[in-house]
Amino acid sequence: MSGMHGGGGRGSGGGEGSGPRVRPGRISGGDVAAQRAANAEAPRIPNLFKRITELFAGHRAALTVTIVLVLVSAALSVVPPLLTQRAFDEGLFPPGGTPNLPRLATLVGLMIVVYLGSALLGVWQTWLTATVGNKVMGALRVRLFTHLQAMELSFFTKTKTGVIQSRLQNDVGGVASVLTNTISSVLGNTVTVIAAFVAMLLLDWQLTIVAVILMPVLVIAQRRVGQVRARIATKTQESLSDMTAITQETLSVSGILLSKSFTRQNTEIGRYSDENANQIRLQVSQQMSGQWFFAMVSIFLSSIPAIVYLVAGALASNGTTGITAGTIVAFTTVQARLLFPLLGLMRVALDLQTSSALFARIFEYLDLKPAISDKPGALAVPATGGDATGRVEFDHVTFAYPDAGTESRPTLDDVSFAIEPGEFAAFVGPSGAGKTTVSYLIPRFYEVSGGRVLFSGVDVSDLAQESLVSHIGIVSQETYLFHASIAENLRYAKPDATDAELESATRAANIYETIDSFPERFDTVVGERGYRLSGGEKQRIAIARVLLKDPEVLILDEATSALDAISERIVQAALDTASRGRTTIAIAHRLSTVVGADVIFVVEAGRVVEHGTHTELLAREGAYARLYSEQVRVPQPVPQPAD
Repeated sequence: MSGMHGGGGRGSGGGEGSGPRVRPGRISGGDVAAQRAANAEAPRIPNLFKRITELFAGHRAALTVTIVLVLVSAALSVVPPLLTQRAFDEGLFPPGGTPNLPRLATLVGLMIVVYLGSALLGVWQTWLTATVGNKVMGALRVRLFTHLQAMELSFFTKTKTGVIQSRLQNDVGGVASVLTNTISSVLGNTVTVIAAFVAMLLLDWQLTIVAVILMPVLVIAQRRVGQVRARIATKTQESLSDMTAITQETLSVSGILLSKSFTRQNTEIGRYSDENANQIRLQVSQQMSGQWFFAMVSIFLSSIPAIVYLVAGALASNGTTGITAGTIVAFTTVQARLLFPLLGLMRVALDLQTSSALFARIFEYLDLKPAISDKPGALAVPATGGDATGRVEFDHVTFAYPDAGTESRPTLDDVSFAIEPGEFAAFVGPSGAGKTTVSYLIPRFYEVSGGRVLFSGVDVSDLAQESLVSHIGIVSQETYLFHASIAENLRYAKPDATDAELESATRAANIYETIDSFPERFDTVVGERGYRLSGGEKQRIAIARVLLKDPEVLILDEATSALDAISERIVQAALDTASRGRTTIAIAHRLSTVVGADVIFVVEAGRVVEHGTHTELLAREGAYARLYSEQVRVPQPVPQPAD
């Protein structure tokens, strides 16, 4: 075993806000200008339309039927007004003056059939779009989640968790609405507008001119009021986001502990109350602006037919047209059905742009290439029993974190050492020296910049990642437990573990008696991140979980540094049991936990500057001896002044 000297400094795993900046999904109720800005920030993806259509390739038959249903439903929507004209002119008020009941009954029956047919087609269309949209969304969500699982550790250190969650929830969640709210509405509104316009021309071209002239007035009014509502809606969403953030910060377990420990509950209540008052004000403003909008719509919807009646009366009195009562009723009905599809078509460009931006953000993540992946023909870790089984070796390894500056020193610089099978090796040194980085490179969480890391005699870059990691167990300083039972947390390492195996692992980890004292024993739910357990109890459950995995190499990354002295002794005893018969690599801050190690490597500024046993290193009076003396030094009594 040898340590190679070289200069180096600690790199960084990436800041919270580093990495690609992305916007989360569609803006709900937001300003149109804000939506356009969000769309403009979407990445540019080559062949985007082709890739979108490929997502729906397995649903061609359902999509074809959906398009046909949309077209037929839109066309049928203008048939009842035309039948209404016939009902008035041929049934209620025929030329003879006496109602023609048989003819009226026939026309009414046809209208009912059309209404019934439209309703059934609408139900069928909704089922198809919901089914196809959600299937595509579900498949895309799993595909993206699977892809993210393959990404290297540095991706997650550079990207905010909220951004990743937004891609999975907001962007992918909006896929289903693209089919129902964008494609269907664009097709339906287009056909409805065309059919309604043609029907109006067939009924009376002069009234059509009057209606078309008046329509832009309502459209402009709608846009003005809509802009006001959008701005209020944006502020409302921002206020809701602030309230959600306050809730998450203050009502989480950590937040509650913090506010109680500093007696700041009243401050947090005040923050929440202020934002709640702001939310109430915005909600009232939004509803009132909506009420004014609908009042304007109601006025215009009522005014346009009234004006049509006036013009029709003028034309009829002059004898310049043969307008009938049926024509007027049918015309105003068709005209009313034209308004909202027309308003919808005004947003076609924005809707299509928003949908494209949504897919672009999804494909941006899917196009990310994992920095670490298996080579073609990657090997499995050699079978247990060989001379090199469990041997870990660094061969002139140099490493710098991916986002480290070109001028900064590497985190590890020309490091070489070998840990033989079954040895207990410890890495000690000041914070930032590169100790934890060593533990990241062994399971190949990062790729080395130079040199080789060998596991059981094979370069880790030649090994299949799944095979490599399956032979390594890791216990870190910050234990992560799911909000689930103790048994479920333990079986995360071995899903088919028997109750007897759980008991054996927990006994070895010195936690069985504690678990047995709980009323629900192994079925006890540990709470969010294991908050129902003490730090020492969580660590011992983590150790038991690793023991169930039964790895050949065990990595302990400052596993006891956050514990009190009593808990440390209990956990350390469990770690001593866990390390027996396997190669163990301990990253330690407290030297007292590794004095019995077979070999101790002292790391400073990315270099292994010393290695040997505890006794050997103390005798050299070097870096290790200085670290040890600093930790065990007893404060001297303060001299007292003489009498």
